[in-house]
Amino acid sequence: MTKLLKFPKGFYWGAGASSHQVEGNNKNNWTVWEKENAERLADKAKHTWQLWQLELFPEALNSRNYTSGKATDHYNRFKEDFDIAKSLGHNAHRFSIEWSRIEPEEGKFNKKEIEHYRTVISELKARGIEPFVTLWHWTLPLWLADKGGWANRKTAHYFSRYAAKMANELGIDVKYWVTINEPLVYSGHSYLKGEWPPQKRSLRLYLKVLRHLEDAHRHAANAIKIIDRDAMVGIAKHNIFLESNRGSVNKLIKNLVDWWWNYHFISNIKKHIDFIGLNNYFHSRINYGINENLNSDVSDLGWELYPESVYQTLKGLKRYKKPVIITENGLADAKDNKRAQYIKEVLVYVHKAIREGVDVRGYLYWSLTDNFEWNKGFWPRFGLVEIDYKNNLKRKVRESAKEYAKIIAENGVRI
Repeated sequence: MTKLLKFPKGFYWGAGASSHQVEGNNKNNWTVWEKENAERLADKAKHTWQLWQLELFPEALNSRNYTSGKATDHYNRFKEDFDIAKSLGHNAHRFSIEWSRIEPEEGKFNKKEIEHYRTVISELKARGIEPFVTLWHWTLPLWLADKGGWANRKTAHYFSRYAAKMANELGIDVKYWVTINEPLVYSGHSYLKGEWPPQKRSLRLYLKVLRHLEDAHRHAANAIKIIDRDAMVGIAKHNIFLESNRGSVNKLIKNLVDWWWNYHFISNIKKHIDFIGLNNYFHSRINYGINENLNSDVSDLGWELYPESVYQTLKGLKRYKKPVIITENGLADAKDNKRAQYIKEVLVYVHKAIREGVDVRGYLYWSLTDNFEWNKGFWPRFGLVEIDYKNNLKRKVRESAKEYAKIIAENGVRI
């Protein structure tokens, strides 16, 4: 006998994507950077990935892997992708608006592209799918990158102006707005590690960018609320379940990292959020500053699969007394051997968090289709839907997507 763990009525089920990773043919700071760094990234892959990964994914050594190009051509095929989402029972979908399409020149908004996203939203609504609209998912218009991007304090103003324009144009059909995606991930990779554009390595700039992102969220949230006071405005925040090995030093390090990574940013903007979007992929065990994970079950990227991490991060967010939407959670699994079981185990933990009082209102798997994974390129396969990059970008629903659809149909997970 199996037991059905039922989720609350009206629970949001779906998946997500971001514009640069799926649309194709963008013109922003990332597309410029990709072309300049493709050869370097292909060469670097020899030393970044383990032998088993390079044997399974030899395309990681090919420079073409690192330029987004047509991506999945979602810009032209979004109706096809939404039909698939509907067939799988999804009632919610997260996507991002490409700022560089909307405002390709400073202060000049492209009416054609605004109409494109209006159509995207209306096609979702026509299928009974709630749009969760992300305003910024890491890419910048070229004019703004030339002004210094997020290191420029004026960018918060530019962003709030763009947010107000989107709320004015599209807000009638949008209830949920995500202003910024994963601020600490972006700032860390771009301004601390120096791995992503603009490839700066400066603690001062890192902290400055985080302050500017906080300001940008507050200004954008205010701008949206002026236009629609009933809008639900949130942020997509990447949180990690942290543990420590024995010892007071390890515990102290863990507590400091936990505060800085998981809670500091949210606490600074908590008065300007109606919900929290949780992105969760990782569990980390701190041993004198070194991350030690003992779980041998990993994704194609070598990331530890630790479903309890979602439960623990949800419990941590309970302190804010805000609704939570899981806006990203998933794994790279090209052979689709682990995805279905992983989703099921994660959802068992989500249900446990709900039982214990966390106001979780939705689960959006990352991602609907395979996509372009930033500086890793195309080889990591996160999608519920496989993209055949060698055969006209043909879509194929994976078996794990069908198992997820069964959970959605019952609004519950069987154990």
